[in-house]
Amino acid sequence: MEIQIAVAKTNKYAVSESGDTLEVIERPNGGVSVVLADGQTSGKAAKAISSMVVRKVIALLAEGVRDGAAARAASDYLYTEKNGKVSATLNILSADLQTNTIVIARNNHCPIYVARGEMIETLISEAPAIGTSRNIRPDISEIPLEGGTTVVMFTDGVLHAGERYGESLDIPTILGSFLEDQEPPAQVIADSLLAQAIQLDQNRPNDDMSVVVLRVLHHKQDLIRRMIVRLPVGPDENEF
Repeated sequence: MEIQIAVAKTNKYAVSESGDTLEVIERPNGGVSVVLADGQTSGKAAKAISSMVVRKVIALLAEGVRDGAAARAASDYLYTEKNGKVSATLNILSADLQTNTIVIARNNHCPIYVARGEMIETLISEAPAIGTSRNIRPDISEIPLEGGTTVVMFTDGVLHAGERYGESLDIPTILGSFLEDQEPPAQVIADSLLAQAIQLDQNRPNDDMSVVVLRVLHHKQDLIRRMIVRLPVGPDENEF
């Protein structure tokens, strides 16, 4: 098998800094985790919050702490640092080679979509944002790590894309159309979902947008690990 993780993200229109923070880390006992946080409000203040949360989670995962415990600790940390006056959404998506499972920890009102074969499941149970009180727990889902599995997670800028124009992004339909092809790359799916979300906001994103796609392919091309990062900079970074 081969695990692919792809990210596509953009800032709120005319805001220089995204309030979404995302990091990828190799798990100490095998596998990889993606940590995605969205700080309250937008811009530099939100970035400071989400960065603080992600750094805390990454440090704990690197020490071998389990995903759910890392999320709870990050929530308590944010609550202590900001006196319960600031919140953030948090997702941890892990391919855990020790348990041979995909672990999804969610403190986010945004759903997560899991496709296995022709079936697309929506994870949308109650999962409060972190930081507003002590002992906030994430919603935890665990599924087998097997070929043909695709997981899509995102921040609320994607969820609410097009609302001001009376439209919305139908992610299950888009995902289903991609999976009719033979194992499309995760990056193609992430790029397409983000592009359509931006288009629904008339090319002026109403909020920060982040999309993460994890795919488990049936085959592996070789034994080389790869990661590619593209970071556009300059005055035209909010033009599409």
